[in-house]
Amino acid sequence: MRSVWEGLPGDFPELIVKKTTDYASLATEETSSDSRTVVIARLLGGQDTQSLAQDISSWAKGIGGVFIAFPGEATFDEDLAFMSEIPGGSYKYALEYLINGGLENFSSFLLFLADTLLGYGFGFEEPKVVPNSGLYLSQKSHDPLAPKAVVVFYRAHLISSNTRFIRDLVDKMVLLGMSVDAYFCYSLRSAGNEEGLTPAKEIQRLNPDVVVTTVLASGSFDDDELSWDAGEMSKIGVPILQALVSTNSQSSWAESDFGLGPMDVAMNVAIPEFDGRIISVPFSFKEVVDDDQHFGTSISAYRTSEAGTFSVAGLANRLARLRQKSNQSKRVAIVLSAYPTRRSRLGNAVGLDTPQSAVNLLAELRRAGYHTGEFPTDPVLLMELLGELVDYDSTEVLPRGRYEVTWPTEKYLEEFSKFSAKVKGELIETWGDAPGDAFVAHGKFHFPALRFGNVIVAIQPSRGFGENPIAIYHSAELAPMHHYIAFYRYLDLEFQADAIIHLGKHGTLEWLPGKSVGLSSDCYPQLALGDVPFIYPFVVNDPGEGTQAKRRSHATIIDHMIPPLTRAGSYGSTTQLEDLLDEHQKLTALDPSKLPRIREQIWRLLEECKIDQDLNLNLPNGGFIDPDFDSMVSHIDGYLCELKDAVIRGGLHVLGKPPEGDLLIDTVSAITRVSQGNVASLRSLLAKSIGIDPGSSSLRDSDLLDQATQGLLRELAERDWSIDVPEEFSGGELGEVIRWISGSLVPRIRLTTNEIDSIIHALSGGFVEPGPSGAPSRGMAHVLPTGRNFYSIDPRAIPSRLSYEVGRRLAESLVERFVEDKGRYPKSVGVVIWGTAAMRTGGDDISQVLALLGVRPIWDQDSSRVTGLEVLPLEELGRPRVDVTCRISGFFRDAFPQSIKLLDEAFEMVAQLDESVEANPLVGGISTPRIFGPPPRAYGSGLLPLLISKDWRGDEDLTEVYLNWSGFSYTRSGFGLPAKDALSARLRVTEVASKNQDNREHDIFDSDDYMQDHGGMIAAIRTLSEKDPLAYFGDSSSVENPRVRSLEEEAARVFRSRVVNPKWISAMMRHGYKGGFEMAATADYLFGYQATARVVKDWMFDALTQSYVADEQVSEFFRLNNPDALASICERLIEANTRGLWRAAEVDLQLLRRKLMEVEGWKE
Repeated sequence: MRSVWEGLPGDFPELIVKKTTDYASLATEETSSDSRTVVIARLLGGQDTQSLAQDISSWAKGIGGVFIAFPGEATFDEDLAFMSEIPGGSYKYALEYLINGGLENFSSFLLFLADTLLGYGFGFEEPKVVPNSGLYLSQKSHDPLAPKAVVVFYRAHLISSNTRFIRDLVDKMVLLGMSVDAYFCYSLRSAGNEEGLTPAKEIQRLNPDVVVTTVLASGSFDDDELSWDAGEMSKIGVPILQALVSTNSQSSWAESDFGLGPMDVAMNVAIPEFDGRIISVPFSFKEVVDDDQHFGTSISAYRTSEAGTFSVAGLANRLARLRQKSNQSKRVAIVLSAYPTRRSRLGNAVGLDTPQSAVNLLAELRRAGYHTGEFPTDPVLLMELLGELVDYDSTEVLPRGRYEVTWPTEKYLEEFSKFSAKVKGELIETWGDAPGDAFVAHGKFHFPALRFGNVIVAIQPSRGFGENPIAIYHSAELAPMHHYIAFYRYLDLEFQADAIIHLGKHGTLEWLPGKSVGLSSDCYPQLALGDVPFIYPFVVNDPGEGTQAKRRSHATIIDHMIPPLTRAGSYGSTTQLEDLLDEHQKLTALDPSKLPRIREQIWRLLEECKIDQDLNLNLPNGGFIDPDFDSMVSHIDGYLCELKDAVIRGGLHVLGKPPEGDLLIDTVSAITRVSQGNVASLRSLLAKSIGIDPGSSSLRDSDLLDQATQGLLRELAERDWSIDVPEEFSGGELGEVIRWISGSLVPRIRLTTNEIDSIIHALSGGFVEPGPSGAPSRGMAHVLPTGRNFYSIDPRAIPSRLSYEVGRRLAESLVERFVEDKGRYPKSVGVVIWGTAAMRTGGDDISQVLALLGVRPIWDQDSSRVTGLEVLPLEELGRPRVDVTCRISGFFRDAFPQSIKLLDEAFEMVAQLDESVEANPLVGGISTPRIFGPPPRAYGSGLLPLLISKDWRGDEDLTEVYLNWSGFSYTRSGFGLPAKDALSARLRVTEVASKNQDNREHDIFDSDDYMQDHGGMIAAIRTLSEKDPLAYFGDSSSVENPRVRSLEEEAARVFRSRVVNPKWISAMMRHGYKGGFEMAATADYLFGYQATARVVKDWMFDALTQSYVADEQVSEFFRLNNPDALASICERLIEANTRGLWRAAEVDLQLLRRKLMEVEGWKE
């Protein structure tokens, strides 16, 4: 604006500039009474625009001025033209200046209006056409083989001369040895130019090795595929890097714990992820560049940060060079998780057989021409070699370890000297002077890593809580150890990795302290990783934690298939009980006189296997001659049906390997239990075809339906899944479902082979196609095939209409269960809310909270985004409102700040209602917050590292850690404020602790998160209120039939159907080291849930001991594959007894001690 003004004639009339948002101040501006005023407004479209235009027009007329309104878009707006006091021809002529833009056109625009409306004779140039897209500048490297990049930015920046930030980025990229073209466009969705070339095709003509873009997504939603179509940009075939441009100043970003604001996250991060873009860091910020009040307003433009610009340029350069470097010369690091840090649990990855996947990946890399040297083809041997380098009970370098990967500490000190004073201070305060003592010997860092040619396979270093257990109690923001940072700096600087692959969900890098989104160089993920390309195979059903990696470690996700699923079936005592129930049914019809005998057998077996405890059964007063016993039988039958029909994991996934044979049949059966988009449930249709109620809880009906399903799917498998439908099923909906299974579902599952191909494609600098994420068994089979860079959800669309209905039904089910248990309505409920679940479901948990309060979202009819809330009258609600305390995860805080504000608004709306306290426990105002979570910059509940450390005494310690890690409030008026006392006050009056699960592809005993967040809340309530809360568990794996169980019921259900099920144990034994890992993990999570929630009964520990330790076949499996896992199980069980969490029989304790000694013998 200043440059335009300075170029105008000296006698040009006074020029006042205001933002339309400052319209109210116009009324106070003085205008000369002897001169005519022209009021020009440029406004973006919409109904609000019309109203604003009317207001400004009225003011202009009041001062005798001429009013002209132009649209902010490059289109003609008939309504604004009609309101403008200028002839139509002149209006359109003036609009051409604005549509074309640029300083010269804007200067001529002002001159034209001065001459036309005020009678000056300055003269003016005709509008100069500025194309919608084109090349802005081109800077070539001196090296003709230099990698090429295209930087894409908006035409609007060009025509406003706001391009300095683009030039700065281009300069940095050229400095790194790249050739760079800067390309502008009105939008990447624009139509073709005069040659018929769209922006994407113009960019492709420039033949880039990488594209760096600052513009929004170019794709669109494909209704047929229920997924996002990334459009023509994806056809360029190269990595596309989203360079973040913040609408805030650099100083406000630097001071923020959260980084980018909600709107920046939505527009610059969440939506571009749909296009498959790699998310970088902020490099440019909106700064005031001219605050001279001569014009009546300040002028802002984009300015860059040195560190951010170098980071974007560096990542772009290294991505581009992947396309140029030969595979033979590329260096790759494959990193396996070690969280929790135990030798029995190396290679943690949810649902993935990491050792076998690592071996398969090495083999495929060799086939692709990578120099892999000689590597072990036996995954057990690979883990043995890595295990010799790891002992997390000590930070000493192992004397027996043959360390191949070391780094002189002096080189780390060189890096350390470059860190900011803030980072240095944090590291020294926590870990002492650099380089520290951990894993240092003879002046070198020693890393748990093996080198095979140009490939390193490594265990991710310890996060640090085990080495500093005191920090667990007071510091959720613990800085990583020197050794941890040194490992990643070594991979970058010494090993010179061209890319790092982190194998499976999930590591600790993306969860290190730092800003939520839009990291700085002081944020530990960025500090450690630098600009090394990062490839991350990740299970497709966990969009939240994968998104965390995308946003905080510039990860390219390669999603992988869920583990194979299967029906739990029956075994042991449950099979015997089934037989007795069958006999009971026959005797009822044929020989009732023998019923007392069979009833006694049923009861004795119920007591023996403790199912009477599961169902809270008591022997009828009349004993075995009492006919009331028979009414109990149907209840037992229904429970056995639920256990037998449960979906469990039938093994682990191996990267790039689709399920085959029975595993494929069982997985297809599990996925088709529910409807998939417009495709009906196979199970429901088959039930109707054989005359069974699809919702029947009868064992007989369940078995008949399973036999029908298995029979049909086996017939299809024998035909190699031909789309030719068997004649007896060819008609109607059932035929359509069969055609979909054979023609779509199975082919998509078979494309699981894409997973390793996509990794190698990413290593070659190729574009990894984006795809949706979610749980295939919950109606989201369209997330297949895997091998894609998954995206999540538009945070502004949370909660969706469907999720609100599911959440409402979960809320009503919770209330009904409480009434059943207590005989009254609940007053206060605690709900655990996770970001991953919100992304998978569209916001079921948020919806449940709103429904408990009696509040409903208002959605925009066209965009389906939430625009507000409405409170349901008590008459419509039909019950009292329920107060809620929310414990949100750190990722939920990062990804859904709008939802936090929505919930906070709902609490306030309900608190302001004129209702009785009996009907509304919030009435009269809210004195304490209702939404709590971890501190800014940190994640988790802290309980897992505490339990691993064994440095705790009882409930008080668990509660202290839970409160310290969760005691931060999140409201519209304060985000992340210390509120430990407020959380304590809320939990003290909380009657129910509730957590929901939305799919059956995992359960509460194969993840530490449930135990930490849900169990931690239960323990804290028990300690603070001095009484046990009710613990509920919501199950929305079937969106048509969400239900709420007690946590005790859920624990028994999972334990019987999966934990000690021989079918699951046999499946794990097929997976060697990782199978043993999974069994040890299960034992750990059982222990954790008992320590926190007290829901694991003595008989469960008894049964676990018999199944995992006493069984000789299982014991031999551990000996051959993972002896440390068996030792870990024994130690946990002994600890459970020592802490009073299990009243073990002496014979079991002797067995456990003997097995521990045997394991030591195996290892010698």
